[in-house]
Amino acid sequence: MTHSTSGRDGVVLDASAVLAWLRDEPGASVVDPLLDGGVVSTVNWSEIWQKLDQRGVDADRATRRLRVLGVGVQPLTVEDAVTAAQFWDRTRKVGLSLGDRCCLALAARLKRPAVTADTAWADLDLDLTVRTIR
Repeated sequence: MTHSTSGRDGVVLDASAVLAWLRDEPGASVVDPLLDGGVVSTVNWSEIWQKLDQRGVDADRATRRLRVLGVGVQPLTVEDAVTAAQFWDRTRKVGLSLGDRCCLALAARLKRPAVTADTAWADLDLDLTVRTIR
């Protein structure tokens, strides 16, 4: 897969989007140009690492590769934690996890689009942009 640098518009990547790219699943080509300059929350970084390790993938190597390709990791603030909690009522109908809501909270704070493989996010009624990769 060819990597480009057109992701400089800066998006917040959900774990599902990053995992789709790492596994070369449908939507990986959409994620590829978003890696350089994209960011992942520390919560989603943990989720990515855990899911890779769970499947027997060298998670340390895979996540180092993401960093080399320009993916940043952003810590969550106390305000982000509150925002994620406040998103629960508006997102529970589609079953978003805490990690999903942390991704959305980071996107809201950074005023960047959230990118996910989860098509249910497209129907959310939140004041932020969500882009699905499939």
